Amino acid sequence: MAKKDKENIENEAVEAENIEENLTEESEPVAASDNSSSDENSDENEKDDKSYDKSSDENAPEDTGEETPDDETEEKPSKKDKKDIMIEELTDKYKRTFAEFDNFRKRSEKEKAAMFEIGAKAIIEKMLPIVDSFERGLATVPEEEKGSPFADGMDKVYKQLMTALEEAGVKPIEALNAEFDPNFHNAVMHVEDENAGENIVIEEFQKGYMYRDSVVRHSMVKVAN
Repeated sequence: MAKKDKENIENEAVEAENIEENLTEESEPVAASDNSSSDENSDENEKDDKSYDKSSDENAPEDTGEETPDDETEEKPSKKDKKDIMIEELTDKYKRTFAEFDNFRKRSEKEKAAMFEIGAKAIIEKMLPIVDSFERGLATVPEEEKGSPFADGMDKVYKQLMTALEEAGVKPIEALNAEFDPNFHNAVMHVEDENAGENIVIEEFQKGYMYRDSVVRHSMVKVAN
C-alpha cells in the first residue's frame, strides 16, 4: 500500500512537470509574437517619419543662394502700345480742332451781329431825315386843314413808319424836361432861366433816336444853366 502511494506521488510529480513544460512552451511564442508586433510597429513608425521628412524636404523652398530683389514686388511701368499712343494723339488733335472751331464760330457770330447792327444803324440814319420831314410837314398843317384827306393820309403814313421803326428796335430819346446827359443829348444852346432847374433840357430842336442799346442820333437840345 505504501509502495503504491509512493508510485502515485511520483506519477503526479511527473505529470506536474509535464504540465509546467507545456505551459512554458506556449508562453514563449506569445512573447515572441508580441516582440515581433512591437518591432513591426517601430519599423512602420520609422518609415512614416522618413516619408514625412522627405515630403517636408520636397515642399521646402530651394535655397539657390541668390537673393530675390525687392523690385520684383513693385509693378513695373507698362509700356504704352503704339495704337494707344495714336488714339491719344488723335483725341488731343480732335479736342484742339473742336475748340478752335468753337472759338471761330463764336467770333463769327459776334462779327456778324456787329455787321448787322452797323448796317441797320446806317439804314436808320438815312431814314431819320424822312421822319423829320414828316414831323415838320404835319406841324405846318393849319388847324382848319388837319381833318382833310391829305393831312389825314400823311399822318397815317407817319404812324405806319414809326411803328415799323419801333418793331425794328428803334425808339426816340426822351429829352424834354429831363436832366442833360451828354451820352444822349447834344446841347447847342444854353440859357439863363430862373423857372427851370439847373442843367435841365427846356427845348428840343431835333429828336434823337436809339437802336437797341446804342445811340443812332443824339438829341439836339437847349439847356438851362
